[in-house]
Amino acid sequence: MSGFRDAHCFPRLVLAVNLALALLHALVASLAFFQLMRIHLRNAQLGLTRQKVFHLLIGSSNLGYVIYLALTLIAACNGWTFWSHSCGFMFMAFPKVLFFAAFLLLLSFWVDLCHQADDDDDYEGSFCDSPLLEKTSNESNIASIDSHRKCFPLRLSRVGNRQKIVILVTLLVFITMMAFAVIIWIGLGKNPIDSEVAAQVYLDLSAIGMLLLGGALACYGILLCLKMSKVRAEKPSSEMWKVAGLTIVSVLCFTSSSCVELLTDIPMQYNWNQQRLNDAYTSLMLILYYFVGSSIPSAVILWVMRELPPAEAAGIPEESSTITFVADSSIAIHHPQRWTTATSMQNQISRASPI
Repeated sequence: MSGFRDAHCFPRLVLAVNLALALLHALVASLAFFQLMRIHLRNAQLGLTRQKVFHLLIGSSNLGYVIYLALTLIAACNGWTFWSHSCGFMFMAFPKVLFFAAFLLLLSFWVDLCHQADDDDDYEGSFCDSPLLEKTSNESNIASIDSHRKCFPLRLSRVGNRQKIVILVTLLVFITMMAFAVIIWIGLGKNPIDSEVAAQVYLDLSAIGMLLLGGALACYGILLCLKMSKVRAEKPSSEMWKVAGLTIVSVLCFTSSSCVELLTDIPMQYNWNQQRLNDAYTSLMLILYYFVGSSIPSAVILWVMRELPPAEAAGIPEESSTITFVADSSIAIHHPQRWTTATSMQNQISRASPI
């Protein structure tokens, strides 16, 4: 990227693309946080729900990209040498960690749907507005649980087992990112450590992780669509298209961004002193990495989860909903916006069958 040190800091085309990408991420972040506020106002008593967590992760990830892109432009124009090392690396990597966590959480719920026991007749609720926490067996403790949620909305002991794995994996990825940041900082001194090589190794690992996540989403997305296709009803058909759309978008977008990470040094744009790519090529790669690889999947998942949960009645505790891939007529009238949840395939087929 010749021209990084001219009067325009970045080449004009690269500068325009960076600004456009920052604005797109800002738009997605604004929509996510706005929708999160609307959802919370409708069912604040539930504490953290799956829908809220997804909006929080997507909004935070896109906000992180906005901050990173903005600071990268400022650093290049002002010649911040410290930004070109571990500081810029952390701002570059952290939004991707949140983005990875959001879709890993999506995968965990798809795994729940595909592997729930066939004889399980207890329904957890809708995918979007059911609590992130599992229900307790003692229904008499609902009032005390609700009072505790006001101060501690997330109790790890009551989070689903697969969601605990998501939390642990996310923490492990974050710790790994911080470890690489320390290695990059140490590499600035007189030692055999090459900071640029360390950053590229992290990006390669990140790309491999996203490819694996995309492959897992593809596998379980196909399994979920196959389960839905066995139920003859209008609702599963619409939900099947949502799952299929998310699967296709995730695989294509994750593949494109991972290829950029593996084959180019575009994610290391924070190290503006080392860039040597031409303007048009760099701009195209930036679009593939940030817009295709992050903005599009974020927008799609926000679109799929755009419907608000039903408003809570004051003083009425949350009840378990008999929602399957196919809702019966009474449930569909009262909760038309509920998304897919796990139940037995035999139960789904019998509900959908006219016999």
